[in-house]
Amino acid sequence: MAEISIYNISGQSVGKMELDKKIFNGEVNKAVLYQIVKMHEANLRQGNASTKTRSDVRGGGKKPWKQKGTGRARAGTSRSPLWRGGGIVFGPHPRDYSYSLPKSVKRIALISSLNSKLNDKELIVVDDIKISKPKTKEIAVALRNLKADERPLLVLDEKDEAIVRASRNIPQLILRDYRTLNAYDIIKQHKLVLTQKALVALTKLLVKQ
Repeated sequence: MAEISIYNISGQSVGKMELDKKIFNGEVNKAVLYQIVKMHEANLRQGNASTKTRSDVRGGGKKPWKQKGTGRARAGTSRSPLWRGGGIVFGPHPRDYSYSLPKSVKRIALISSLNSKLNDKELIVVDDIKISKPKTKEIAVALRNLKADERPLLVLDEKDEAIVRASRNIPQLILRDYRTLNAYDIIKQHKLVLTQKALVALTKLLVKQ
């Protein structure tokens, strides 16, 4: 089994832990990661783009000229798509771009993203994260000590209101519970910081699925 160092919030190594080879096998499925990124970005789209068809454009109720005898082409409305100020043909309309992938694909993507961070030495395990007061400075100093202050993803084993409040003012920090962790967040952020309990619980969850 692979081993990973455990640090305290001062950035000092306090031990090592073995990683389950069923999850941390070093394999990264890039095709599945691409599907996950594509799905998340599609789900973020608002789909608000809208254009007016000839029935939506104001005016054009009267026939511009009589049907015959003018020498010009027949015209029924001045709001035809062929005319300036007319409607738009096949333009965008509000729609829902969101979709979902199977649970098995999401699981493979999550495992692949974890292995990707492990391979790149961007996965950091801390023994515990406890702060005395909900102060932003305490979390910021801890992340700096762990060399994870640039776009970190902090994963806890349970919700801690003090850490939630302290993390709000740190730019580009994402805070997650291990149950809501997803591959997209892991890929997007530079450093993945997990508490030891969160990593153990996450591993058990993935092995069980």
